[in-house]
Amino acid sequence: MPKFIRRTSHKYSKLGRGRKKKQVWRKPTGRHNKMREERNGVPPLVKIGYGERASERETIRVIRSLKDIEKIAKNEVVVIGKVGRKRKIELSGELNKRKIQVQNTNVNKFLKSEKVRAEKKAGKKTEVKPSKEDVKKKVQTKDEENKK
Repeated sequence: MPKFIRRTSHKYSKLGRGRKKKQVWRKPTGRHNKMREERNGVPPLVKIGYGERASERETIRVIRSLKDIEKIAKNEVVVIGKVGRKRKIELSGELNKRKIQVQNTNVNKFLKSEKVRAEKKAGKKTEVKPSKEDVKKKVQTKDEENKK
């Protein structure tokens, strides 16, 4: 897989010559741009499916429920579908138990972050806001102390 870099980035340091962080892809524009016209001898453009071969592709199984997990075959790639957080936690927990790899989610990292989130939510206490009268009393007591 080639590294897609910006056109003429080898010429200028501001575009990434010797600076990895500055080597960012930008779509080539311009009327006579050879890279945009995809001429031979010019770096390749970013495209969907670049360098993919049909034989390397595996069948992708989109999972939206626990029933879908039971239907997974050995050669299928698993992708968690567009579901809410609650269902995603259930699905990722089940996939983690069965040791099935998921392509679009790091299951262990996701479950840890959700655990931390739940702990924070449980530890968070609701604060009672003082009434206006209480605030006035505090201000009056502070004024009296300052006068003394």
